[in-house]
Amino acid sequence: MELLLPDEEVEKHGVGEPEHDLTSAGVAVVLGGDGTMLRALHRFLGTEIPVVGVNFGRVGFLASIQQNELESGLARVFSGDYRVVQLTTLEVEVDGRRGAAVNDVVVLSAIRGRMVELAWALGGEDLGVQPCDGMICATPSGSTAYNLSNGGPVLVRGLDAMVVTFIAAHSLHARPMVVPRGLDLEIRNQTPDVDVTVLVDGHQLAEVGLDSPIVIRLGEQRSLLATLPESTFFRRYRETFSS
Repeated sequence: MELLLPDEEVEKHGVGEPEHDLTSAGVAVVLGGDGTMLRALHRFLGTEIPVVGVNFGRVGFLASIQQNELESGLARVFSGDYRVVQLTTLEVEVDGRRGAAVNDVVVLSAIRGRMVELAWALGGEDLGVQPCDGMICATPSGSTAYNLSNGGPVLVRGLDAMVVTFIAAHSLHARPMVVPRGLDLEIRNQTPDVDVTVLVDGHQLAEVGLDSPIVIRLGEQRSLLATLPESTFFRRYRETFSS
């Protein structure tokens, strides 16, 4: 078993993350919210170790165990009563740097309040230039986060696709688009006096000037989320967003 705490607990108590070999771990247990879950899913990306969450956050959409179910839920997990869901990831390349995202890659104006003009293409086909505050490229997992708050569609877990959504587009015709595997999204900043910032799951990867390509595609690796059998996507969706 591997245990991860929320960042604020690590800072408050001075508890660092374990440095021992994790290859023999069967499951990673995360106490925290969705931010801590994302950090854990990143940490174990590329391993065979699934991540199960106990919700100590505000939303906890990725967690399947609530605080009041801590003991009983973990007892079930340790007895093997859980299932593993493979989550689609994203890969991004920009200026020689690479990143992997579990939730989303966001391209934003580097100057708050300034609009940018972003050229975009899918599968090598030009789709024009769109004035906007930015663009979101989200996985099915990330479709219920920043993408959803900007009017993008929800992609059900299991879909091998990503969704592209504009942020505050200066157009009546800019609509989100669901994109299958095999089509790369290329974004180029066409604003001479404003850079754009590339965020990978909320963390800055690069700041990009005029015309440098930002390429985003579905990743080859899958992130492994462990859930209790009854904690399905639709149940968590109903519980989280119905109020």
